[in-house]
Amino acid sequence: MLETGIIDVHHHIIPRKYVEALAKKGIGAALGMPFPQWDIETTLELMDVNGIATAIVSISAPGVYFNTLPDAAVVACDLARQVNEIAAQLVADHPNRFGAFATLPLPDTEAALKEIEYALDTLKLDGIVLLTNYDGCYLGDSKFDEVLFELNRRNAVVFIHPDTPPEFDKIKIGLPAYAFDVCFDTTRAAYSLILSGMMEKYSSIRFILAHAGGTVPYLASRVRLINLALPEIAKKMPNGLEYYLKKFYYDTALSAYPATFSCLKEVLETTQIVFGSDYVFAPAPGIPITIQGIREYKGFDKEMVGAIERGNAMRLFPRLKRE
Repeated sequence: MLETGIIDVHHHIIPRKYVEALAKKGIGAALGMPFPQWDIETTLELMDVNGIATAIVSISAPGVYFNTLPDAAVVACDLARQVNEIAAQLVADHPNRFGAFATLPLPDTEAALKEIEYALDTLKLDGIVLLTNYDGCYLGDSKFDEVLFELNRRNAVVFIHPDTPPEFDKIKIGLPAYAFDVCFDTTRAAYSLILSGMMEKYSSIRFILAHAGGTVPYLASRVRLINLALPEIAKKMPNGLEYYLKKFYYDTALSAYPATFSCLKEVLETTQIVFGSDYVFAPAPGIPITIQGIREYKGFDKEMVGAIERGNAMRLFPRLKRE
């Protein structure tokens, strides 16, 4: 199974130390959802049952930075180091079964650069997870220029995971952020990277977008028309919008639906689609539903399914070929 099974690039861990540290600060939920229970034994069992050979794990929102805390920067640095070392130990204990994205203590640039060096050079983690926004600033903001420069220099794999949109409490819709607003935040982050010129400037970063890119593919035609009203934007994407949309990777988490796949296929090649489950925040029954959705979609042939479930991710994580 390890040579042929699924590689899940959107798979979360919730270490007890992380939950306990947040609880001491009065934080007990993520995107409007209480933290679910997580343990390694249950995770491995679910992976085996569903044919998942390897999971690339990450910490989800709310991440490690909380601007309401008086010692926010210190807390972020400490928590990032803790969760990265926990992830590294998980990979060391089960090198064939797990990889990991490192968490950064953003928006502190200096601390983030130090953690990139430690996580990738010392811990040998497989990439970086970035939230869509930090303090309301999206990833295309110049505040992130130094961090993106370093990740580009390293040809890093960067998983973009949604966070709660800024001032979400003012949106009176009666649903938690995880219902669908997270998809809009992914969209903002992705288009901020393109329209700011960051995708052009830092073209060696391999970005993965959660949840099939949110609404990124669906809004492509609308965003293309921005050039008519704001021609200066076009200068920041000299290769045209479609070129940059096709550079992102898009995971299947909570998105394995014919209409979603049809939209993706209109915008990009299936070589850019990778398997994601969003476990443990998405419940265990969602894993076989996602697998079924991929395998039963009439627009994917057998070769495409194999690429989505494994082959495309192997290009991003060549370490798995050597283990």
